Amino acid sequence: MSNCYFDDYCFYQSPFGLIRICETGGFLTRADFLEQSSESKYSQSESIQNSNSLLKDACRQLGEYFEGRRQKFDLSLKPHGTEFQRSAWESLLSIPYGETRSYLQQAEYIHNPKAIRAIGQANSRNPITIIIPCHRVIGKNGSLTGYAGGLERKKQLLALEHSFMHEQNY
Repeated sequence: MSNCYFDDYCFYQSPFGLIRICETGGFLTRADFLEQSSESKYSQSESIQNSNSLLKDACRQLGEYFEGRRQKFDLSLKPHGTEFQRSAWESLLSIPYGETRSYLQQAEYIHNPKAIRAIGQANSRNPITIIIPCHRVIGKNGSLTGYAGGLERKKQLLALEHSFMHEQNY
């Protein structure tokens, strides 16, 4: 498994594709969409059943997210990256569910307004998709730009959050 240094891992079948979730030393270190591969043949129930409690909890919380019952994740995270990348990823956690921010707003949040391109690069390397919500960052003009999981998934995740936000207002 490339780019996944782990003690344990499991697979979660989301409505938008298979997610591999990795744990190292009691921390979630990776959650990424997998395209069709030999790994995607593993059944979710077998994978989760044989996982440790952190991975089971991550799968449970992802399930709640996709059902619209969870807006914020409560998991021990330790994404691997540079100091700048980690600060960019940490800032993503402050974007509320169902809302978006521009790359400029994210750069301003970390007190580095000229780092717009660097923010985009850091977001594209976010190793913990959905849980660290880089899908909530859009272009200054409101356009959907860049998402390691694909723009269609980004659109679907934003629509999912928007639909549940709309339902909660009634």
